[in-house]
Amino acid sequence: AICDFELPAPGEYGVGMLFLPPDPAQRQVCEELFARIVEEEGQRILGWRDVPTYNAALGHTAKLREPFQRQVFIGRGEVQGDDALAFERKLYVICKRAENAIRYSGEVKGGDFFYPASLSSRTIVYKGMLISDQVVDYFPDLSDERFEAAIALVHSRFSTNTFPSWERAHPYRYIIHNGEINTVRGNGNWMHAREGMLASEYFGDDIDKLFPIIHEDGSDSAKFDNALELLTLGGRSLAHAVMMMIPEPWENHETMSAEKRAFYEYHSCLMEPWDGPASVAFTDGVVVGGMLDRNGFRPSRYYIAKDDTLVLSSETGVLSIPPEDVVFKGRLQPGRMLLIDTEEGRIISDEEIKHQIATEHPYQVWLDANLVALEDLPEAEGVPLLESHEEVLHWQQAFGYTFEDLRVFLKPMVQVLKDPVGSMGNDAALAALSERPQLLYNYFKQHFAQVTNPPLDPLREELITSAETKIGPERNLLVPEPASCRQITLQRPILKNDELEKLRQVDLAGHKAETIPILFKREDGEAGLAKAMDALCAKVDAAIAEGCNLIILSDRGVNADHVPIPALLAVSGVHHHLVRLETRTRVGLALESGEPREVHHFCLLLGYGAQAINPYMAFESLNDMIRENMLEGYTYEEAEERYIYAAIKGTVKVMAKMGISTIKSYRGAQIFETVGLNQEVVDQYFTWTTTQVKGMGIEDIAREALVRHEAAFPQIPTNGRTLDVGGHYQWRKGGEHHLFNPKTIHLLQRASRANDYAVYKQYAELINDQSERLATLRSLLEFKGEAEPVPIEEVEPVEEITRRFKSGAMSYGSISKEAHEDLAIAMNRLGGKSNTGEGGEDPARYVIEPNGDSKNSAIKQVASGRFGVTSHYLTQAKELQIKMAQGAKPGEGGELPGPKVYPWIAKVRHSTPGVELISPPPHHDIYSIEDLAQLIHDLKNSNVDARINVKLVSEFGVGTVAAGVAKGHADVVLISGHDGGTGASPQTSIKHAGLPWELGIAETHQTLVLNDLRSRIVVETDGQLKTGRDVVVAALLGAEEFGFATTALVAMGCIMMRVCHLDTCPVGVATQNPELR
Repeated sequence: AICDFELPAPGEYGVGMLFLPPDPAQRQVCEELFARIVEEEGQRILGWRDVPTYNAALGHTAKLREPFQRQVFIGRGEVQGDDALAFERKLYVICKRAENAIRYSGEVKGGDFFYPASLSSRTIVYKGMLISDQVVDYFPDLSDERFEAAIALVHSRFSTNTFPSWERAHPYRYIIHNGEINTVRGNGNWMHAREGMLASEYFGDDIDKLFPIIHEDGSDSAKFDNALELLTLGGRSLAHAVMMMIPEPWENHETMSAEKRAFYEYHSCLMEPWDGPASVAFTDGVVVGGMLDRNGFRPSRYYIAKDDTLVLSSETGVLSIPPEDVVFKGRLQPGRMLLIDTEEGRIISDEEIKHQIATEHPYQVWLDANLVALEDLPEAEGVPLLESHEEVLHWQQAFGYTFEDLRVFLKPMVQVLKDPVGSMGNDAALAALSERPQLLYNYFKQHFAQVTNPPLDPLREELITSAETKIGPERNLLVPEPASCRQITLQRPILKNDELEKLRQVDLAGHKAETIPILFKREDGEAGLAKAMDALCAKVDAAIAEGCNLIILSDRGVNADHVPIPALLAVSGVHHHLVRLETRTRVGLALESGEPREVHHFCLLLGYGAQAINPYMAFESLNDMIRENMLEGYTYEEAEERYIYAAIKGTVKVMAKMGISTIKSYRGAQIFETVGLNQEVVDQYFTWTTTQVKGMGIEDIAREALVRHEAAFPQIPTNGRTLDVGGHYQWRKGGEHHLFNPKTIHLLQRASRANDYAVYKQYAELINDQSERLATLRSLLEFKGEAEPVPIEEVEPVEEITRRFKSGAMSYGSISKEAHEDLAIAMNRLGGKSNTGEGGEDPARYVIEPNGDSKNSAIKQVASGRFGVTSHYLTQAKELQIKMAQGAKPGEGGELPGPKVYPWIAKVRHSTPGVELISPPPHHDIYSIEDLAQLIHDLKNSNVDARINVKLVSEFGVGTVAAGVAKGHADVVLISGHDGGTGASPQTSIKHAGLPWELGIAETHQTLVLNDLRSRIVVETDGQLKTGRDVVVAALLGAEEFGFATTALVAMGCIMMRVCHLDTCPVGVATQNPELR
């Protein structure tokens, strides 16, 4: 494994560390292709070297995909430019060409093994699917006494958000990264869209050889590295590029210097932040540095020793340095950078490097000349409001409004200035299974952070969140120029009518707006929508060709002959069309629509590319509600402002659930998946969105739009009009179907009180037989064929089955003392386990009752607020549950309204009576899988006899997270469904966050089996389990233990009034009021 050829002076040759196919014939083909590319680029191959490796200690999975590693040495030939990075740029071009020709062409057998870990004249990357103590044995090179390095980046942690693989190991070509880039989908989309405008004097004609900049099969870290590589080799310093991608929270930073603020604001016009918890170390072989994200969620500490050694790591004590040799200890601060320049031989402070970079160009002068705030544009009069209730009602019907929208959403948003709160989960049908026409938004579910990346705490970390955004064209990312910031600043993306009119009438140099209708002809029927979408995209293309750089999509032209295109379809369809054509960054995209009114609607529109939204029918509705005395005590102007404030606050909270800080990052990030749209629709209009459950095609979407239109413009006129009742949030006669309705509630309570199995069978029949009215995914499943029965004696007895049953985590505070204790006694009698929830437990309950009953809950929950958690509490458990997420509000903390915090509740929770208790969304001591493993370890030491349970919520990828939980040595992993009950949760979360447990359990079980981890951990599920059939379906999909919460409360007397959060439960189950109890 020695070089049998001469090497020129350092800097005159580059080294490629290549992963190649194990098969010699396939390897030779790859090498020949690579050599041809090197020659075509005017460089020369000096020779090849087999990298010595020793794989005896590798596991089975690692060996299955182990590549053959070779080093290729490339001599410097003619390159463009004479600067220090000219040769590096040519090696970058060779690397990108080789990846495209060998790995991604699909034409090279074994090409999927090909991967350049590095190709540089400055750095070499040794990496693999290895644990820390395997590295030195696997790569004997690293132990060779001749091996020297001034800089080393080392990264080791187990994969929790992707399957482990050789190429996804760290380091990448420039970085190592501890954390998650939560906005990576949108960042990738925007980078692809920018390719059409990229040009560089440094690359010249080679620029086209670099595309695609971002490779789709990379992890979030790999994609970040792809972008950083381009920015660095495209003319910016490495530190400058990192500052662009991970900016400080400059928007609300009052003490930041003017030049640094100008730098960040200018670059916000060029690129959105790559947002998420991140500790990034980076090097180009000359400088090396580290930086934390704007939140500082990943620890990074450093030592400087007497011999000038500097060690930065996520944990202290990684290298053993005698204390007397340490001259300085420090830690990185949020958004701050540590930089070492090996050429200058010194550490450059955050202040110095950022001041130097921020003053390279007159950014403030450029901003003053080009960037304009919306409020500084000339005043314009918006479309006047409708004058009569009848007119408003007519247009409300055209856009699918229900009475519930006004009562449950719009009114509370104005009154309490936040996303409305509800309770008792969601037992209505999935949108794809509903008999009633649904708005397109309802087919999308929000993603959220759990375990591997923490959600943000928008209440306590408000400083680092920002709703500001910009609208207008971008320019060439690689060339800093004044015109790059020729955009319009919006303090918030939801616009009033007159604010939108300002954009429509904009008359500034470099800005030209065009309004394009989003309608299709009623006479074209269901086929008309696809045709109209094609025409819409063509009109947008024509407007761009004519020099328009601000497109307003408007459905104000609705009439008897024209149906509104669903706003989300129009926005996302145009956005992805332009991304594919690489013209998206040439225009700003605004929406003028009567359809959006809920927080979830705004989140989706922003998430799929809208930069400004004018929900004009929401404003019309508020004005009409004031006129009709449905909303008293506010002028229209006050109601309008309060509504927008609540909508923005709710949107920021949804962003925070995914750990995203800014609207700029969230825009286009597509943090959603669909349930019930077919692949063709997703590929065409919602490209790269995950869809596990197919369903609606474009004709079906058109059909639902036509049904709504028919209500407003009936072919046979009717006398009088009223809004549809709705019934999505609470059962209403003639409204949306709910599994818990008056009939099923009555039958379950009657069966429970009389212990009448025959009545229970009637109840179960209504729940299980959804052939007439589908509601859940499990209702679509049928048991296979006629199985041969086994004798009942061979079946697990009832007493053993009930040991697998648990009551859901309902806190003392959300439900009454009597209800909480009732559950504990019942589950203890059954041999099952009750769960305290996150409110603690009165120590008096740990004493056995005179009749032998026990009120002690076997499961003690440890949630982010740590309410009621004491060492005594922990020792009284048979199981300790770490709540990372909750089905009704994943990505958010528990919530107990102040009126329910009675003195006896406050005593158990160690809090103050009457003060609202909101648990933080993240555990503030868990920001990574390693932190979770530490808490698991600590809890096992607090109670050696208790099992440790980690509670997650079903979403795409939860199986991989569960695998990480298993590796962290938990005993049980609970996968909760999206529809779980709750005492108080934002309605947006109840209806639109998370997935059915059927998908989560199936994925978790299969992932654990695939990774040979299934035997290590027990899998549990809960979320609207109602019957024995539900239990059997869950068991067949992989669950071993089962939780019941809503069903248990209904059996106890709950009648689903859904007023738990108001402390007015009429049957005393979910109230602390002594009179009601």
